[in-house]
Amino acid sequence: MGAFGFKKKERIIRKSEFLKITQQGVRYNTANFLVIVFPRKGPEVRRLGISVSKKVGGAVKRNRVKRLLREFFRLNKEKFPQASDCLFIAKPGSAFLTFSALSKEMADLFKRI
Repeated sequence: MGAFGFKKKERIIRKSEFLKITQQGVRYNTANFLVIVFPRKGPEVRRLGISVSKKVGGAVKRNRVKRLLREFFRLNKEKFPQASDCLFIAKPGSAFLTFSALSKEMADLFKRI
């Protein structure tokens, strides 16, 4: 897989980690996402967490949003802050995004960070 993989150590899975990030992280708003960035001490690994509620749509739409975000992370890891956790919380309009629109929105966000 190499540099473009999405390894288990790059995922935020535990509920306690999600809560810590939401309470202590820095928040950034975009049109379709709330992005919370939490700098960590320890290994220089970028980690991704995704939260998509039922307000976004049915299971098919929610899973599509998650796939798009994982793919963006997988292809653009170097744009994410080093040694940090990034939590993406999807807003209802995110269900209708294309990959190129999502990439543009995230590129604009990472210019601000």
